[in-house]
Amino acid sequence: MNNALIIGQYVPGNSLVHKLDPRSKITVIFFFVFVVFFANSVLSYGILTAFALASMFTTRIPIRFIIKGLTPVWFLIIFTFFLHLFVTKEGTVLFEIFSFNIYSGALIKGFAISMRFFLLILVTSLLTLTTTPIEITDAIEDMLHPLKKIKFPVHELALMMSISLRFIPTLMQETEKISRAQASRGVDFRTGKIKERVKAVVPLLVPLFVSAFKRAEELAMAMEARGYQGGEGRTKLRELKIEKRDIAIYILFICVVAGMLLTRSY
Repeated sequence: MNNALIIGQYVPGNSLVHKLDPRSKITVIFFFVFVVFFANSVLSYGILTAFALASMFTTRIPIRFIIKGLTPVWFLIIFTFFLHLFVTKEGTVLFEIFSFNIYSGALIKGFAISMRFFLLILVTSLLTLTTTPIEITDAIEDMLHPLKKIKFPVHELALMMSISLRFIPTLMQETEKISRAQASRGVDFRTGKIKERVKAVVPLLVPLFVSAFKRAEELAMAMEARGYQGGEGRTKLRELKIEKRDIAIYILFICVVAGMLLTRSY
């Protein structure tokens, strides 16, 4: 498994989260992304964090793999925190760093934004880690089924979204391979002036685009060879079905949202 970025990767398993109906996972994650912006206290963030971490442990995926897979995101989270720390000037002055005054409001806002960012990335990553691209496609197609009445290409949209998610780790792997190959030829991406570093990126982008188009062409040829003609008249090997565990997850999530809303003022 490639640890460069876990978003888009699928890890096979037999956990409760893996067994959930993909529509349930997408629905819960959608509303989680929505309610996370309503948290405004330590307790409310604590409840949402506990739910996210409990979900992560329930997947039975190695924690080290998930944490290491989020490495590219840690930089953005830390950068966001320090950006608010030095830019926001609200509340009282707590201390001074290199002639910069650090305010209490900056500390609170930096923590809140960083926590939101972390929770959103973690929870959305759990979807692709525990759900196959086919399940995601079927779930999105089923949830958008009413739009077929107005001739909306639901199946094509769902297929496009699932393929895009699946291509994220693939393109990350290609980028890593190409960058190593270019570095072995003396191309330096990390040092030098900004203008020189931008020029050095060009030898990386050109083969990356060529590789992406080649993979897209191979996928199109494979789908055509298997007689793919769109979603019209297609049947599914496994029908989606809401079971008791899905209802239990809905009830648990409603309790989490209620607890978060009740603790917003604490």
